[in-house]
Amino acid sequence: MAIKYEADSDGSHLVARVSGALDLTDVAALHLQLLKALAEQPDALLVDLSALSVAEPLSLAVFTAINRQANRFPGTPVLLCAAPPATRALLDGHAYRRLSVFDSLDGARTHLSGDPAAAVRTLSDQLLPIAGAARHARDMTTDACLRWELPHLVGPACLIANELVSNVVDHVHTMMTLRLALRRRYLHIVVRDGSPVDVQPPVDLSRGRGLVLVDATAHSWGCVPSVDGKVVWASLRRAA
Repeated sequence: MAIKYEADSDGSHLVARVSGALDLTDVAALHLQLLKALAEQPDALLVDLSALSVAEPLSLAVFTAINRQANRFPGTPVLLCAAPPATRALLDGHAYRRLSVFDSLDGARTHLSGDPAAAVRTLSDQLLPIAGAARHARDMTTDACLRWELPHLVGPACLIANELVSNVVDHVHTMMTLRLALRRRYLHIVVRDGSPVDVQPPVDLSRGRGLVLVDATAHSWGCVPSVDGKVVWASLRRAA
């Protein structure tokens, strides 16, 4: 990747700093890095563009693609910050009207602090790849749904958690983290494992029919790469 990418935590937010001259040849690598940032499931992803120039305007579509993924999962706001005047002029164009663009990182942080509805409730635990992991996942999911007053989601959420965890036990054999996150519109059931092998719709039946159940039950689901493996996620609508 010709451009430079760095990411660090800013409390519950993740700040990704992109610098250099962005061209079409950089899009795939930058897209991968930003997907890995989303896999960390921060409360918000702030992209610092203060040191970025744009060699090819079409390459800015990478931020549209990342914003679309973030809306599906993990429900993380993506805020573009501190773009130089020439880059900001491009981002103000009609093609990027759905992106959130701020003059500075501080301005983006102020915006986030004034949106209490964006707060996220989470519950997570690390699981060994053993037979009892699926049962623990169901118990944990039931507890989360009842704690968050979502009794109507106990059944479908437990089914999804069971299948995602069982998939790691049966096929991946690594430690995993099960995380449940309640956002404004969706409950996310997320399993992070140590294998980079991708799992994406359409469902690969050779990996087990449990994923067919996930596909039939979830509002949406998918897989994103992480720094040390991958994250498989599924979402359910909060509304009854």
